[in-house]
Amino acid sequence: MQHLRTLLKLLRLQWWLPACVLIILCAFTFKPADHWSDRIVQALEEFAGRYPQQKVYLHLDKDYYAAGETVWFKAYLTLQGLPDTRAANLYVELLDKNGALVQKKLFAVGNAGAAGNIDLPETQKPGMYQIRAYTSWMLNFDHNFLYYRTIEVFDPRKNNPAPRDSARVTDFSVQFFPEGGDLIKGQPNQVAFKAVDQNGYPIAVSGSVQNGKGEKVAEIRTIHDGMGAFDLAPPAGATYRAQVKAANGQEKTFELPAVKTSGVGLKVYNRGLRVFYQALIANPEDTAYDDLVIIGQMGQQLVYKAPLKVSEGRISGFVPTQYMPSGIMQLTLFSKRGEPLAERLAFVRKMDLLPLHIEETDLDKEGRTKNTLILKVPDSLSTILSVSVTDADLVQQDPDQNNIVSNLLLTSDLKGYIHNPAWYFRDTTQATLHALDLVMMTNGWRRFSWQQILNNQFPSTPFEYEQGIMLKGTAFTNNGRFQLMNGKVDFIIKQVTDSSTVIASAPTNAMGEFSIPNLSFLDTALVYYQGNDQQKRWKDVTVKFNTHFFENTAPVTVAYPLRLPPKLDNSVLKDYLATADDGNRVRRSISSRAILLREVNITERKIRQEESLEKRYATGLFAGGDGYTFDMTKENNSYMNIFQYLQSRVAGLQITGNLNDPSLMWRGGRPALYLNEMPSDASMLSGIPVTDIAMVKVFRPPFMGGFGGANGAIAVYTKKGGEGGDDSMRGFELYRKPGYAVVKEFYSPDYALHKEVHSLPDKRLTLYWNPNLPVDTLSHTARISFYNNDFTTHFRVVVEGIGADGSVGRVEQVY
Repeated sequence: MQHLRTLLKLLRLQWWLPACVLIILCAFTFKPADHWSDRIVQALEEFAGRYPQQKVYLHLDKDYYAAGETVWFKAYLTLQGLPDTRAANLYVELLDKNGALVQKKLFAVGNAGAAGNIDLPETQKPGMYQIRAYTSWMLNFDHNFLYYRTIEVFDPRKNNPAPRDSARVTDFSVQFFPEGGDLIKGQPNQVAFKAVDQNGYPIAVSGSVQNGKGEKVAEIRTIHDGMGAFDLAPPAGATYRAQVKAANGQEKTFELPAVKTSGVGLKVYNRGLRVFYQALIANPEDTAYDDLVIIGQMGQQLVYKAPLKVSEGRISGFVPTQYMPSGIMQLTLFSKRGEPLAERLAFVRKMDLLPLHIEETDLDKEGRTKNTLILKVPDSLSTILSVSVTDADLVQQDPDQNNIVSNLLLTSDLKGYIHNPAWYFRDTTQATLHALDLVMMTNGWRRFSWQQILNNQFPSTPFEYEQGIMLKGTAFTNNGRFQLMNGKVDFIIKQVTDSSTVIASAPTNAMGEFSIPNLSFLDTALVYYQGNDQQKRWKDVTVKFNTHFFENTAPVTVAYPLRLPPKLDNSVLKDYLATADDGNRVRRSISSRAILLREVNITERKIRQEESLEKRYATGLFAGGDGYTFDMTKENNSYMNIFQYLQSRVAGLQITGNLNDPSLMWRGGRPALYLNEMPSDASMLSGIPVTDIAMVKVFRPPFMGGFGGANGAIAVYTKKGGEGGDDSMRGFELYRKPGYAVVKEFYSPDYALHKEVHSLPDKRLTLYWNPNLPVDTLSHTARISFYNNDFTTHFRVVVEGIGADGSVGRVEQVY
């Protein structure tokens, strides 16, 4: 047998190709060619090939915040269960309790992760908020599978907050889930149930199931978090109701689903290395259900297939799981007509989590002392890691945890609320695995519908799989009446944050459409553009840019259900908020202090303006050289363009013809043209107004700084910040394009150095945050070093990460 896990990884890696390798573990004989079940396999194969499953998870530094603090997070992105190293864009939003958008940011993704932060101003209203994160590709599918995280924000000035409404049970409900989907007549059915209160939180209940005669046929008692199960073997025509009592004494009656006298059910026994299954046949004489097939899939990849023949007694078997990764397996019974008859989820729980281990090496709880911890990682895998260190006494742990393990392996594939999902990964005892199996029975898989994909009803994908920022639009001529066919649009793209410039030119198609993909810039880019038709008549060309979905309104309008979190200890919360309030005052003090520079005596000679421009703009082989340098910052604005300015200023340089696209000749050949040291052409340089040019260098031939320099070169440099300039570049229109959010650097003081700011109190509650913890590839360790604040005596260290093979891991330690 081939190694299933390896094949699964290969399939996941080749998601952009049609899935042509099927992992079929047949419990019986080989199927004949062109078997009727091939249509089911092919539908799954096509869906998996066209719609790879992408997931997002956010590791936050804390579970709740005070106004004025910063939410630090590290996003992890996966595609078909592996780190999504091709992803580029991540969208993160902050919503209030009513679903209204409070903040939104676009973050750059690299190496399957994105570091980010959300600043909560001191004026932030206290209350419940929700963080939502997704990629554009995820928007093509059910929005319930985006990433959602509820946080609470407090007002630190009210350091004695009023007690929140208690989670007192005023009402409850119980849902019943027959295994496989239906209660089958005359068969040993297992029925799972889930009891929740009016807020959707699990509660303990007890009671009994009674038949139509009022006889008790089963007992109801919760096993874990409102869930339990009982057995029923109903005769035809039987009806059942449940008498249930909550812990507060409230009693209610619920009707159980009706008993089916025809059809098929599915019973599963999860035994770890093997998952046994049995088809439950309501009427063995019904030939419509004589030929069946059971399909098992994980992550949209086929992992098991076996034909069943009821008339021959072949109604059961087992799925070998020893080579499968941890995760949810969906088992579905199909009729010969391709109808899904029964479905059951089973969780494959393996010892394959990413092993992470923290060693204490140098830990000191005194104020402002340095602490060092060593994290051990597997020596056979490259890993992506993030770490947070918080005050363990003031920053309480959320009792309803959903960490990287429980999210990526469990909750990201299930609809509905699962309370404290991290609990199911605490160990592999029988009690924990049994409770996890109850989760499988009381929650349904809804990433795709078998009925739809079998009928070729595949989802549309209006949102692209983005690999950067894209400029898209349409160019028009004749005052916007006609599309510009087979022309071009020239661009000068300036990044505001560092004044860097990108030169580009995009051709237009027969519809006048153009695009520049895979751009990357921070904050906002100033996009200067100029359209040209084939006759260079740029004045007659207008451009309309496409608006990205994230620039106006968010594409997700329906808010995910927001539940009130468990109540925090009020005395601890009071101390937390008092410390946070002090921290806000310290931050205000730091930001308001002036930085005083010591006096410096300048003894060197004064640098001429031309030399300072050279040092500021020219680099590499463009620095120095034999030729002319022109300082344009002192010139007047009367020149049409740079070529008119250069006429008669450079001996031997001939500039003739239309100055918007002139002919250039120097010493028998055409000189090379550069804009900000990037190859350019005359039509683009002619469109830049002189007021926006800082310097021009004309190099005598030969120029060795680039190709085409045998006849010299002309290098034009546009102004950076500090030299002024004019945004209304003549001939070029201006379009402002939002870019990636600028991520703050986490403040981690180094008390080994003497700084004026160290005289202020240290009230940090997050002592250390590193979204990209580096790993030493030789020792396979990562060093976590940080300085204590003024008061913390217990540290909570949390490390989360993902390996190159898709294995996820987490370690938490309190010192």
